[in-house]
Amino acid sequence: MLYEFSLLHIDIARNSTDDFNLFHDKKKWRQIHNNPFEGPILLGFQLEMLIEGVMRDYRKQAQENDLIDKENLGFSNYQFSFVNVIKPGQLVEVTVKNTSFKSDPDNSILSNRVVMKADGKLALMGFKKESKHPLFLALPQLPNFDLLNKMTDRTYLSEQGFFVKRKFMTTSNAKNFLCSSQREQSEYFDEVEGQINFPEIFPCALISSAILEKAVKEQRDFKREPLVFTSHKMSIERAVLAKLRSNDCLHILIKQTQDNLDTPPDNGQIDYECYGVVNQQVVLFRALISLMPLA
Repeated sequence: MLYEFSLLHIDIARNSTDDFNLFHDKKKWRQIHNNPFEGPILLGFQLEMLIEGVMRDYRKQAQENDLIDKENLGFSNYQFSFVNVIKPGQLVEVTVKNTSFKSDPDNSILSNRVVMKADGKLALMGFKKESKHPLFLALPQLPNFDLLNKMTDRTYLSEQGFFVKRKFMTTSNAKNFLCSSQREQSEYFDEVEGQINFPEIFPCALISSAILEKAVKEQRDFKREPLVFTSHKMSIERAVLAKLRSNDCLHILIKQTQDNLDTPPDNGQIDYECYGVVNQQVVLFRALISLMPLA
């Protein structure tokens, strides 16, 4: 199946996630110094939401959900590298390779390679995996969650070095984000039937606004020193996601990885470890996010 996105899809995705990156702004993209993309581009998390939906259909058609339940594969994992941008009007195709299942007493994994192309050219590639335990940041060093409720939004936890962004879940924003990714919102939400299932990627998509808020705090020049995503690695715990409700508080914790601080790469890549904590109680997602200067 082919998908085509418009400027409106980009605006809906931006608005539903509070993403103010100039690369996605239909007017301000021109203000980016030496911008090679010649127009607004789709959001990375928006594309991953499309992949989530495609994989949801794939798992159902392949009757793999029973295996996921049987093997207690409670974590949904996304691992993608961005090769090229996707722009409005391009024809987007998502290809899912055959499923591979590795049974392991420590961490069984159900895996599919996924490729996304735009106008026949590779744009995004990686894996969608289901696992018993998180594939990324399995043993994080996290602060006392009780501190989060007392913190001012967009401030730092001094001892741990995390930048903290406070967000609140709303079904309206999640529905709009689904629409922006050309997914049917009624598959996730139905007020008449009492169905409330936040998509996996939506809370993770708020990472982008948190990183942007952090950049504002650091007085980064978005026009002359823009950053672009190079890869996302995310693990989402399904049991926590299933309990997520509108108005639940989500604290997003971000800090540069220690390895990246100790030995910064020559290409200027910045690696962040990110966590989403629900209601100051439990980790919903963990993510390794990599960015690189456009230059």
